[in-house]
Amino acid sequence: MVALIVGILLVAFCVVACLPCGLAWESEIITCLKGCSPVLAAFLGIISIFIGFADIKDKKEARKEELAAQQAEAAEKKGE
Repeated sequence: MVALIVGILLVAFCVVACLPCGLAWESEIITCLKGCSPVLAAFLGIISIFIGFADIKDKKEARKEELAAQQAEAAEKKGE
């Protein structure tokens, strides 16, 4: 409940800060967004690369486990 109230207050502040009759910070906000966009893009790119490597690693491990299960099943059938 507290998070919802804080979120509503922050959105309201953002709207007031952007309005010309409010704090009139629209030019500063645009400048900040222009400056932060490349940094944010690089950060998200790095995170995507780490997630991609983790996904490839998980797929390799799943494939190994699947092959081990198939081999165990084949050995069990030979033992019967």
